[in-house]
Amino acid sequence: MSDDRKLDVLRAIVEDYVATEEPVGSKALVERHGLGVSPATVRNDMAALEDEGYIAQPHTSAGRVPTDKGYRLFVDRLTTVKPMSSAERRAIATFLDEAVDLDDVVHRSVRLLSQLTRQVAVVQYPTLSRSTVRHIDVIALTESRLLLVLILSTGRVEQRLVEVDRPITEEQLAELRSTVLRATVGEVIADAGAALQALRAPETAGGLDRDVTDDVVAALCEAMSDHRSDQRVAVGGAANLARYGDSFDSAVRPLLEALEEHVVLLKLLGEAHTGDAVTVRIGHEGPYQELSATSVVASGYGPGDEALATLGIVGPTRMDYPGTMAAVRAVARYVSRILDEA
Repeated sequence: MSDDRKLDVLRAIVEDYVATEEPVGSKALVERHGLGVSPATVRNDMAALEDEGYIAQPHTSAGRVPTDKGYRLFVDRLTTVKPMSSAERRAIATFLDEAVDLDDVVHRSVRLLSQLTRQVAVVQYPTLSRSTVRHIDVIALTESRLLLVLILSTGRVEQRLVEVDRPITEEQLAELRSTVLRATVGEVIADAGAALQALRAPETAGGLDRDVTDDVVAALCEAMSDHRSDQRVAVGGAANLARYGDSFDSAVRPLLEALEEHVVLLKLLGEAHTGDAVTVRIGHEGPYQELSATSVVASGYGPGDEALATLGIVGPTRMDYPGTMAAVRAVARYVSRILDEA
């Protein structure tokens, strides 16, 4: 058997099994794929693929189904990531461009991914500790109340109210604002926090009111040290698992249980992605034995070339890998662009 024909047979088996959800027989392969050989020849090819561990026979009278090894060869050697159509790209851009803030971007991304792939979508919130300060504003709402607005490179916006003991003039407000901006803009969170703390020292305070400076610095440092997002994920599309009812105990039940544990989902995504490339972890390649019937397709996203977090899908190994990889890649790129332009 030639390697090319072996790969053609494996590709046909994977595509048919994903489409029909039924074990695939040699006669069906010949009828559907025009392999140019007889069913007997295809049976011999399938026997060789089975001996090499690429396919398996679930029970005696059945056809064959791909193994994790077969899916891996399919993804690595046989899969061409389907380009999204212009209509699909426009729909993705329009839907995501309507987001009003970071939370909305994350939740829209989850909805979009689950709809495009018909799988469970998972989007990690951007990691705060790796983000930089994009802008800080200090706004006087009244003579004794300030509004602090912190904008990070992830698109995240934090707001804090500060009550001051004495009225602050426009000149003092302008000096405070410019001093804070010089100390923080473009700095990663840890360095920005340290620079703000340094403003409390008498030798760096300049003409700033010490009490007001202390209150503003404390509020901004509190906002920067808020790590709520680092372990947060948004999940959507769990209802899509209903179509895998035939493999409920082996694939669906463990995955439903994992959806309740965000730490598990974060590890699944973390194990799967490397930078902004789309990566695939199939079955037993993942970190959890109880999820050995689950695959993960993931990609990093973030402004510029910096991947601050991960998004992707999780689902049973019987999935449309080319279409899923294309959807994950497209959504990650659009979300990155939004954060870059925010």
